[in-house]
Amino acid sequence: MALRSYWVYILASRTRVLYVGVTNDLVRRVAEHRVGKGGAFTRRYHVHRLVYAEEYPDVRDAIRREKALKGWTRARKLSLINPANPAWEHLAVGR
Repeated sequence: MALRSYWVYILASRTRVLYVGVTNDLVRRVAEHRVGKGGAFTRRYHVHRLVYAEEYPDVRDAIRREKALKGWTRARKLSLINPANPAWEHLAVGR
C-alpha cells in the first residue's frame, strides 16, 4: 500500500496576495487554482502561483501546520517564502 502525502502550500498572485491551503494532491490542486476552480478568494485576486510547499505524511500534521500558517502575520509568511523561493517563481508541479 502506497503512503499518501499531504501538502501545505502557499499560493501568490503577481501582486503577492497570499493564500495558504492544504491538499492530498498538490499537482491537481494547483491546476484547479490556475483554471479558476480554487475558490472565490483565489479567483478574485488571481492567486494561482505556487511559491511554497511542505509535505507531511499525516493529514493531522498538515492541517495543524496550515492553521498555524494562516495565523501568522504576513511578515512571518514572507520570512518562510523568501529564503526558499527568493524570486517568487511558480514552482512548476505538473505544468
